[in-house]
Parts: sequence; C-alpha cells; structure tokens
Amino acid sequence: MRLDVPYLDQSKLAPTGCESVTAVMLLHYLGNPVTIDTFLDQYLEQGPYEKRNGEQWGVDPHEAFVGNPRSADALGCYAPVLVRALRRTLGGDFDVTDETGTEIEILCRRYIDRGMPVPLWASIDMKPTVNGPWYRLIPSGKPFMWVSNEHCLLLTGYDKGHYFFNDPWDDHGAVAYPRDTVWQRHREQGMQAVGVRRRT
Repeated sequence: MRLDVPYLDQSKLAPTGCESVTAVMLLHYLGNPVTIDTFLDQYLEQGPYEKRNGEQWGVDPHEAFVGNPRSADALGCYAPVLVRALRRTLGGDFDVTDETGTEIEILCRRYIDRGMPVPLWASIDMKPTVNGPWYRLIPSGKPFMWVSNEHCLLLTGYDKGHYFFNDPWDDHGAVAYPRDTVWQRHREQGMQAVGVRRRT
C-alpha cells in the first residue's frame, strides 16, 4: 500500500521546518495549494529561541515552533503545534487529531488504508536520537531537554518490511525505511503523529 503524494524539499525555504513542509505536502495532496511561505507566516505558531544572560531560552515545542524555521539554528515543534496549524489551514472540512501514542500499524489502518498520509515524528535519516540541548522555557524558566535529530516526515505507505515516506530532508524524495528502525525512532520522539480525516 503506497499513496502518491506530491513531494517538497525543505532545504532552501525551511531548513529546520520539516514539520511545516510535511504538512504542506499533505495539504497539496488534499488539493490545498498553500505555499510553504504562507503556511509558515500565517498558520504556524512560532516563538523565540535565544540567548539571555549567557543561557539559552526558548518556547515549549508543544506550544509553538522553537525559533525560526527558516533558520538552521532553530529546533522544531511537536504534534500539538502542527495540529493547530493544520486546523487553521483546513477549516471545517477536516478533523485533525493528535495521534501521539498511537502505534504505527494502527495509524496505517486508520489513515493510510483509507487514502490519507500521516505526519509522523522520527529522526533525520533514521539516525539514533541524541538527548540535548537543554534550555530554559519561556516564561517559566524551567529546564527543558530537546531530543536532537528530531524529524517530521510524511508516512505514505507500507509493505512487509518497510514504511514509505515523503522525506523533506535534504531532497530525499520518496523513501523506504525498515519497519524496526522507524518503530524505534518514532518511540524515541514520543510516538508523535497527526491524523487528518475528511468530514462526511
């Protein structure tokens, strides 16, 4: 099972904006012609990631994108941020659900088998994730640990040994990654995913 989804590369427009580029690929598949720039400027919540008195401070990635997705020095965002951005973009014709914690096999049955791609968090090139950097959350000052090599890509299909993705990183295009590796990296990033359903 494999869906034919238009591909977009993040490298030039959004070097750290994999979540947004993944979302725009999904939107194009659904017939919404929004551009990457428009999605970033009008729909994605963004917040600071900056030095203050020698310490790094930033927003909570559950609340907004940490930094500027057009900058190579930014971090990223988590599923709730993408859910809200997609709801703003899609309006009332679709239900958008935070599927964090859902097994990939269930995501495939729930969405892929019904013709809907899935934004899914794993890692860049399916490399092992790395704990850090730490920074202080705005405004509380509480320490927060980012999990590096974070990556969001669009799940488009599966077979017995692989999951298929449109991977926006470094113009990878449509790729296949081994199931066991995807399973592990998905867990290292908190099993985050976003589901979209067309309302009937």
